[in-house]
Amino acid sequence: MRKYYALLLAALITVGAQAQTKSNLAYYLPQNVTYNPAIPTPAAVLGYEVGEWHASHDQLLMYMRAVDAASDRVTITEYARTHENRPLLLLTITSPENQRNIAQIKADHHKLTDPAESGKLDVSKMPAVLWMGYSVHGNEPSGTNASLLAVYYLAAAQGPAIDEVLRNTVVLVDPSINPDGMTRFSSWVNSRRSKNLVTDPANVEQNEAWPGGRFNHYWFDLNRDWLPLQHPESRGRLKQFHEWKPNLLTDHHEMGTNSTFFFQPGVVSRKHPLTPDRNFELTQKIGAFHAKALDKIGSLYFTEENYDDFYYGKGSTYPDVNGAVGILFEQASSRGHAQEGANGVVRFPFTIRNQVTTTLSSIEAMQALRVDLLNYQRDFYQKAAKEASGQGVRAYVFGAEQDPARSYELARIIRQHQIAVYRPKSTLQLNGRTFNPADTYVVPTDQPQFRLIQAMFEERSTFKDSIFYDISAWTLPRAFGLDMASVTKLPKGGLLGQRLDSVSFPVGKVTGDKTAYAYAFSWHGYYAPRALNTLLARKLVVKVATEPFSIGERKMDYGTIMVPVGVQTVPADTVFALMQQVAAANGLEVVGITTGLSAQGLKLGSVNFVTLKKPEIMLLAGPGVSPTDVGEAWHLLDQRFGMTPSLVAPESLDRVNLDRYTVIVASDGTYNGIPVAAREKLRAWVQRGNTLLAMGKGAKWLANNGLSATKFKASGPTPTAPETASGPAAPSPTAPATPALATAPGARDRAGAVPPAAPRTGALPQRPYVGMRNTASAQEITGAIFHARLDLTHPLGYGYDSPDVYLFRDHTVFMERSASPYANPLMYTAKPLASGFISKPNELKLRSTAAADVADVGAGRIISLVDNPNFRAFWYGTNKLFLNSVFFGQIIRANAAPATEE
Repeated sequence: MRKYYALLLAALITVGAQAQTKSNLAYYLPQNVTYNPAIPTPAAVLGYEVGEWHASHDQLLMYMRAVDAASDRVTITEYARTHENRPLLLLTITSPENQRNIAQIKADHHKLTDPAESGKLDVSKMPAVLWMGYSVHGNEPSGTNASLLAVYYLAAAQGPAIDEVLRNTVVLVDPSINPDGMTRFSSWVNSRRSKNLVTDPANVEQNEAWPGGRFNHYWFDLNRDWLPLQHPESRGRLKQFHEWKPNLLTDHHEMGTNSTFFFQPGVVSRKHPLTPDRNFELTQKIGAFHAKALDKIGSLYFTEENYDDFYYGKGSTYPDVNGAVGILFEQASSRGHAQEGANGVVRFPFTIRNQVTTTLSSIEAMQALRVDLLNYQRDFYQKAAKEASGQGVRAYVFGAEQDPARSYELARIIRQHQIAVYRPKSTLQLNGRTFNPADTYVVPTDQPQFRLIQAMFEERSTFKDSIFYDISAWTLPRAFGLDMASVTKLPKGGLLGQRLDSVSFPVGKVTGDKTAYAYAFSWHGYYAPRALNTLLARKLVVKVATEPFSIGERKMDYGTIMVPVGVQTVPADTVFALMQQVAAANGLEVVGITTGLSAQGLKLGSVNFVTLKKPEIMLLAGPGVSPTDVGEAWHLLDQRFGMTPSLVAPESLDRVNLDRYTVIVASDGTYNGIPVAAREKLRAWVQRGNTLLAMGKGAKWLANNGLSATKFKASGPTPTAPETASGPAAPSPTAPATPALATAPGARDRAGAVPPAAPRTGALPQRPYVGMRNTASAQEITGAIFHARLDLTHPLGYGYDSPDVYLFRDHTVFMERSASPYANPLMYTAKPLASGFISKPNELKLRSTAAADVADVGAGRIISLVDNPNFRAFWYGTNKLFLNSVFFGQIIRANAAPATEE
């Protein structure tokens, strides 16, 4: 393979040399070293200088493989393929001697994270591992293009200094974290580039079309997927992360054109409490190297502002709970090749140079702080082990007796984070729930990943600060809708049974044989909708039970799916084989029924077994719709449930034959592009008996435009001080004080203003102007978990075994209760906060409000879900609210239909 690439390289260099008119490497890279002429420059392979065009992903791969073929410092691993089948590469760059000793270096780094082994290591003799990740957001291209120069420098630079760096450091380069988004963006800007660069911010080049290149194929933000691991890019990357156990990780991003350059640390009061203070101290020390390097080239920058280190699902924060130091870089974006901004024209090469400069300063910092970072990693895990043995919770338990698939999906994620998972030794009675060994998992806290375990399971509602860059809560068992409990006292005989090195999908089965009168399966199983869709796609007659019934001694709940054999147009053998197929594929128990005369409840011929039609789904997807929200629905239906939704732009509704569809989904969005005529067309379509499912601001848009009668509370910031759930926020050492932090009468706050002792009646206290933005930000709900109650007899509640549902909310849209007693099957409780931050005024607004609303519109209905039930693809616990709307919307009414005359 290397011989092939060597021949290809020679051809590429010849073509590149002919196309290359000058070299601008001096603009980007140090010139106090020599460069090995055997290593091709980027221009020699690409045929243009870095920064002249936006490199495409295939060009990036071509260069990385060319360097690999030419250098004994470089090896390449393909660690995954994207949804669009693009390779994801990790380059390992170090000295040839270290390349020959890679297995031992990895083994030593694993020992460093094992408290039982780490004390035996002499870290002064160990190479440190630096991971450099570029452009997780595809339309933040300066990072990816900078990786071309970083790899060239590390492979080609010569001299004692670089030799020492490569002896002491293994540099891992992830040159394009999001190839699908990168391809979408580079194609846009390159195809709209003028020969004479246009810098106008209104120019089409600088304004890419919806959904933009930020996201991956399904329009997910991959920078939020390090913890939930819902995409192949993230799963492959995390495997490499834990194979290497890096000491320092850099994460190269872009921000708005009018800014400058940011490097961490962020706001100190906004780091997660589980991250040691020593991490912040090391981040500051590393920051000094970035400041020195940026000073040298005259680039403006800032630090300890705006950004935080709280959500462990981000690329620059996940390392902080794994014994490493994560560093976020944010470069003001040119959004194309050049754009006017507050600091002059921001040009693409300039953005790349800053990323290259901080790449090199990261390498310099790693060299200087190598022993400190290695010691920190060892201490992190040793201290975590002591904390685990000294704290009260000995283990976390989770499961779902009636739906082992959801438990399996969470256990699978936990295992990928290098956390040990067990079955319980015996049946457990905890929190009033029974946990059986067959469908329960136990995560003991006494293991090296103790802090990460805490981060996954904790429910936190008090914070040092009231402002969050991302979400404030993500308790995973709540996200999966599972029973959960913490064990503080070990039972007699111990707690742990079998350790699971891998977890297995639930085994499905069919009881009975091909002579059955009918087949039935519970709707409790997570993948039951996939089974139903398969049956409907095969054109079988399928019914849903709207009341309970029994099969012998087995109780069958609301929402049970029943397939009568005698009415089908296919032979009984075919029906039996299909039931075996859906049982195995979806982890379901399908019960063969021998008679239509059930012992209790519905008889199989009852009109309360309602025949279902296969839903034909349209997802509104285009300008005015949140790409992430509609992408989550698309991913759910396509990837998990094998369905075929159509993606249709809202502005084209007036040109589309709506009668092709039975369900239209309006995800969160503004929908301003829908023509008035299309709104009336949409109303008529619903009246003909169809289902319009709207979520978040999509539901509010329908109400504002007279399509639904759902009512919402007035929105807007509440003029009050930011508070935590249990009281005022503590002051941020690096941010201006907010009104919640007012000092004693007569004292001066940090802005120098003297708060008035007695404000006029009806007037708000005087507040320092400098804190205005923070005050407003504290009234946002950036992401928290809330408790709601669900009517289990309602079709939206089918498949739930408990009325207690935990919703994720990241907005301030509040739905009023309906006048109909049947229209709000899901309601927030009087004390809704379960985990995360919400200001007191917003909590008061949220209490006892509706989370779901069903409105009759002619023969059809509009279902409004105020929150996104598919959040980031890991909120498994509320996916069924969405799927029930899709499959059972056809049978839902908000008001009782008139009685039929005999």
